[in-house]
Amino acid sequence: MMNFLVKTIANAGALAVAVWLLDKITLTGDGTGRKIGTLVLVALIFGLVNVLVKPLVKLLSLPLLILTLGLFTLVVNALMLLLTSWLADKLDLSFHVEGFWTAVLGGLIISVVSWALNVVLPDRD
Repeated sequence: MMNFLVKTIANAGALAVAVWLLDKITLTGDGTGRKIGTLVLVALIFGLVNVLVKPLVKLLSLPLLILTLGLFTLVVNALMLLLTSWLADKLDLSFHVEGFWTAVLGGLIISVVSWALNVVLPDRD
């Protein structure tokens, strides 16, 4: 349970950095508390998408991953971020990613920041 909480906090922090750095990834809300709550919910959605959908997409795109020496992972990450944005819109959360190339850059930022936060944060169950 603690590991799940740490990963969710890391995802929320990484998403916050992407929102802060990129103008076309937006998080709107009335106040700071509302934005933090939305960010945590989006981080949960992003985590579920990465656990449930991403392995299947990576398996289906395995030839492209091999052909591009893993660079196609950036496209897979972008697609997962766009899917998260779409799901957030369907759940009436105020998180939006505008465009594929923004999603590629956002996915790269989220991957790097999430990795750094997972190194720093404790990893216990």
